Amino acid sequence: MPLNIPGLVAPFQLLWNPRVVLPHVIVADIRQLDFLALRKAGYRGAVFDKDNCLTIPYKDPLVPQLEDAWKECKEVFGDGNVLIVSNSAGAKHDAGQVQAESVSHYLSVPVLRHNAPKPAYSCIKSIRGYFSTLRDPIKDEELVIVGDRIFTDIVMANRMRVRPVRSAEGADAEKGSRCGPLAVWTTGVWQRESMMVRWLEKSVVDVVTRWTSYRSAFQDVFARPVAAAEESVFSRVLRVVRRK
Repeated sequence: MPLNIPGLVAPFQLLWNPRVVLPHVIVADIRQLDFLALRKAGYRGAVFDKDNCLTIPYKDPLVPQLEDAWKECKEVFGDGNVLIVSNSAGAKHDAGQVQAESVSHYLSVPVLRHNAPKPAYSCIKSIRGYFSTLRDPIKDEELVIVGDRIFTDIVMANRMRVRPVRSAEGADAEKGSRCGPLAVWTTGVWQRESMMVRWLEKSVVDVVTRWTSYRSAFQDVFARPVAAAEESVFSRVLRVVRRK
């Protein structure tokens, strides 16, 4: 995979905006996400990373354990409102967009074609361009962005957010409010890859969280407990219907 310059320089943004690396929701994998709660809260579209989020790295089929959750996600958000944005499939070096076509086939959702890797601002522009051309356009604050990498997926989501306004008391208006996409970090890996970089990313998140005394208002709202995530709501409904 070509060198990701935007991803390499992303950590320098910590100097003036340390919260750019902080996710709003942390889950092991997408089975923990409450898609119905997200939709009821006004989130209408979702952007997903591919490798180690939905698939084995460099493979195109969905990880079998995620089938029920992925089906629920597509049912909840609707056709065209779920988009794959990968630094492999659909990227500039994807010759003939062959991998993009394959991933779109296996996951049954569109794959964004883009010339710059996440978290580049030109990639953000491409994402906005896609959702703005839908029959019912989706705004930044109506998006959920899900990925397993801090310096690409989470930084990109936070770059799309409007800087929170501080009240007279100095409290962030961001708490409990919507000023851009919801950044979701999946910490589980389906195949060990770049583990040293992942350890570094986690360490940075931990340090910034402690330093800023950050506590997300969204974690308890949209993340199911790990035990509950083993069987999604959609899966339970299907099981009941099959019995009938």
